[in-house]
Amino acid sequence: MLEELDRAVLNVDLPQFGLTAGDIGTIVMVHAGGQGYTVEFVTLGGKTIAVETLADSELRPIHADEIAHVRQIVTVP
Repeated sequence: MLEELDRAVLNVDLPQFGLTAGDIGTIVMVHAGGQGYTVEFVTLGGKTIAVETLADSELRPIHADEIAHVRQIVTVP
């Protein structure tokens, strides 16, 4: 189970926020024993892009043998 302040990988696209599967967010709240999570997604410069409540199936833990990849955020009107 993910815990508060863990980083997690998004499993689904959230085009309304310019987020794609593989983006990394930080768990800010755990709901119903891990059935859902409130996750904050920020740019590397510290700007919050979205804070969303997501189901457990929409996230996964980061694996130690993975490497982060940088992309520019698409601005959503």
